[in-house]
Amino acid sequence: MSKAKERAEHFFHHETQFHLGVLVTEQSHPTTARFSQTIQKNTEEGVKNFLEVDQDIPPVAERVLASQEYQQLVDAFIRCTDEHHRICFSGCGASGRVAIILEAMWRAAWKKAAAHLPEKREEYTAFADQVISIMTGGDRALIRSVENFEDYQIFGRRQVSDAELGRDDVLIAMAEGGVVSSVIGSAKEAHERGAHVFLIFNNPKDILTRHIQRSREVIEIPEITHFDLTTGHTALTGSTRLQPTSIAMLILGAAMEECIATIIARDYPLYVEEIQGPPPSTMRDTYAAFFKDLVDQLSSERAVRGLARFVDLETKIYSQHGLVTYIAARYLLDIFSDTTERTPTFMIPPFHQYDDLSAPEPWAFAKDPLHPSREAWDNLLQREPRGLDWTQEDYLDMGAQEDIITNPPILTNAEIYKFPIGKEDYPARYQSRDARPCVSALIWVFFEEEIDPQFQKYFSGNLANYTHPTLVTMGSSSLDMPGAETIHIPFTVPKTCCDLFYHLAVKLIFNTLSTATMGKMGRISGNWMIQVDATNKKLTDRAIRIISHIARIPYDNACCELFTTMENPEIDRLQFKESYVIQTLRRLGVEVGQENI
Repeated sequence: MSKAKERAEHFFHHETQFHLGVLVTEQSHPTTARFSQTIQKNTEEGVKNFLEVDQDIPPVAERVLASQEYQQLVDAFIRCTDEHHRICFSGCGASGRVAIILEAMWRAAWKKAAAHLPEKREEYTAFADQVISIMTGGDRALIRSVENFEDYQIFGRRQVSDAELGRDDVLIAMAEGGVVSSVIGSAKEAHERGAHVFLIFNNPKDILTRHIQRSREVIEIPEITHFDLTTGHTALTGSTRLQPTSIAMLILGAAMEECIATIIARDYPLYVEEIQGPPPSTMRDTYAAFFKDLVDQLSSERAVRGLARFVDLETKIYSQHGLVTYIAARYLLDIFSDTTERTPTFMIPPFHQYDDLSAPEPWAFAKDPLHPSREAWDNLLQREPRGLDWTQEDYLDMGAQEDIITNPPILTNAEIYKFPIGKEDYPARYQSRDARPCVSALIWVFFEEEIDPQFQKYFSGNLANYTHPTLVTMGSSSLDMPGAETIHIPFTVPKTCCDLFYHLAVKLIFNTLSTATMGKMGRISGNWMIQVDATNKKLTDRAIRIISHIARIPYDNACCELFTTMENPEIDRLQFKESYVIQTLRRLGVEVGQENI
């Protein structure tokens, strides 16, 4: 028996807990079944088609916001803050990025309150430090995925242990589809340490408990509070960075805002209403409606026209082997997160460290143009990074697979600081290695009420370096600048203490931008991510199901075909940016995507 067939049979017969086709999030959404064909034919129609699926969120959000479980979450946040316990968001991949963003939102809200109410500065600054986030693989995973880490419950347990969570703390475990082993491990560890645990998942509880043992084990712990946020199939099959994390951000962000507003309103009700938004007594009933209104606005003719221009610009740049660099002030972390998510989702070059001169440049990049990289990292996160200092002995003790033990990933803060996201000149973003100009875009993502002379000076001073300097204005007002193209995406959102709806708007806009652009580039087939990289068991299963669906062959045959390709790739898949899925489909005589894959 060949090694490939042996590996295929092992996965088919012995990794059944990672055969996830039964899950709602892993099934094709009928609304976007022909998304790639639509977006390639007409960008505006494709954008509208993609945004339709976000309308599945408000009815679920309305139900959850009215639930007893949501009240328990708000009460837990208020108790933890009052009693100086800690609140921890735990997630992996897309949900890990949301965990980091939620922590930054909390910190920014308390810092803003402290600045306006100096008599409370010391107390509110302490409140800011009471929320932390755990992303599987540490903060380094925000930049580039750490392969296989999500397959280990013990890794999630270890990160909770390292964070020293304990009795009366709160952990919110965002398990995405409800099956992520590392997040499940973090929930179990926090529970055993006496923390109050809330488990967030996006598949029906009965399906998870019937089919996935690790999910059943944590769901059936009676002391853990569950949030079933199932909204249905995702717009891109299996992509939890879309609707599942959007509704998680909405629900958890609403709970944070109600907590913060409630505490401040005890002494300063006018501050809450005038500076931070609606009073807590009126907040809960409006969040689902606010979200629906946001989606409606982004689906309007003017907003769709702006989004389509944004998509067409990026498609044009990438089609000419060019590069895009984003700069922004208030929402750089949100943009950064979408940018780094594109690598595992669409298999495009990831960010690389400043001393890695051989690595290809990332197609899309985000940077802080006003601060040196080390300071930029601290500003981005609203704190110092949290890397992992695990050693080879640690991985051995945790029972990691042999290749992790033999070559343990370096995930320390020192490694994070090597990624150049600051104001240092980065000529590779606008010229080739022989110093010739290349196709490039500098995109300043500008939000209303934040005209910053320093940003204007940086942008104006770099107009000549980039072939496509562009100002993307978001919100109710626009801004023009000589020498730059302007794209306006209009919307109006309510003012709240964490600016939740601005964060949600950025998420929806950039999710749409990145997915629609990759759809036009031929890296999606229908609504299937054909450029998926099988770097863990969940993604291996997804790759098999994509091959099975598109080639119309049984799962076991598709499994064998995938492992055959993985054992004997026909080309250097990274050099040519072609996934094992596409190679397998081509070998089976199935044409997919466009010539510029």
